[in-house]
Amino acid sequence: MFVFVCTGCGAELTAPLAPVALPVHAHQKYGNGIQLPVLMEPGTFAVEPEPWGPPWRRWQEIRPEEAAERGVYGPVEVLSDGTPGAVVIAPGDVRGTVLLPDARGGGYCCGLDGADGPNMACEACGLAVASRVDDCSLWQAVWLDPDAVRRRAVDGAGAGTDAAPLSWAELMEAREGKRTPPFEPITTWAARPGQRRWWAWSPQWEAAAGRALAHMLAASEGRAVRVPEGGLTAQVFQRALDALLPAGPPVRRVLLAGPGLPARDAVPGADAGILLVPDHPQTGEIWTPAGGVGATHSVPLPFGVWLGLAFPETHLPVPASGVMPGGVLRDDPPAPRPRYPFRADPGTFRHTLARLPAARSPWLREILGNITPYMQAGLF
Repeated sequence: MFVFVCTGCGAELTAPLAPVALPVHAHQKYGNGIQLPVLMEPGTFAVEPEPWGPPWRRWQEIRPEEAAERGVYGPVEVLSDGTPGAVVIAPGDVRGTVLLPDARGGGYCCGLDGADGPNMACEACGLAVASRVDDCSLWQAVWLDPDAVRRRAVDGAGAGTDAAPLSWAELMEAREGKRTPPFEPITTWAARPGQRRWWAWSPQWEAAAGRALAHMLAASEGRAVRVPEGGLTAQVFQRALDALLPAGPPVRRVLLAGPGLPARDAVPGADAGILLVPDHPQTGEIWTPAGGVGATHSVPLPFGVWLGLAFPETHLPVPASGVMPGGVLRDDPPAPRPRYPFRADPGTFRHTLARLPAARSPWLREILGNITPYMQAGLF
């Protein structure tokens, strides 16, 4: 466990925190005027490895060689020239800070977005240390400035040795309650109870699909791609793949693979070269088959979303009476479903694809540079 302290005076600025992987949806902007919850679980922190925050530079100002050195291979709107290593935490884990009412915190539609730099200061010495984000359509979070904070082990130098991350087997044993539901109720900002609330595809699923779809396109090498027919996997991916890739043979096939699935599902046939696999929620590492046997390309999904695809939750057609049948966890009716087809998150898709070397390909650069028609068609 760690706390983060002010570099100016050493005051503690957070509760004790444990490291986890940066959520795929960390920088997602979802809809317009939507009320999104807190990004991070209480008692956790994650690190953004890339520069993030001001100053910003437009793509036209950046030489291709410079962008490639930073791991960006396709066009993006802007790139940050800030310091890498920003730390994101839940707002409730902040200690000893005050808001800077006169700071240009950005946003101000329904709250702050932090785009103009730190809007929180150390209460003890006044050093600007963090950016509070609570604007509509953004995940609520506090981003600690890497130039203004440092990490310190709790209870002395030896306490910073964190317990080993859970193994995949241990994760699977504790998987109940870890699924990310594919559908959830969405509420507009400042809506009264019962008003402006509807069922939609989960923003987390849309972000996860945006990242996965970018990896699938890169792995496709311009060939048609087929995911398993029926079920959520097809609903999430096939419509976009059909629109973005040519039809007909040769076809690359996608299989779900990971811990708890039969070994045959993790070793595809000759016509399959893409696996949908989970990444570890604590370390971010991608699951790989035992012995390194598997597809030529592994496409990562957040563990909770992968669970929803690999082990979908089942519902009874009617409420059960008497003793609950074995293996049944609930007997209430299924959650309402959205009235529109699934759409991948465009911002996450573009962010991911631009950072894959395959984005140098002319056909992928064309998609990156002209995604609007696909958004109008409801694919994103």
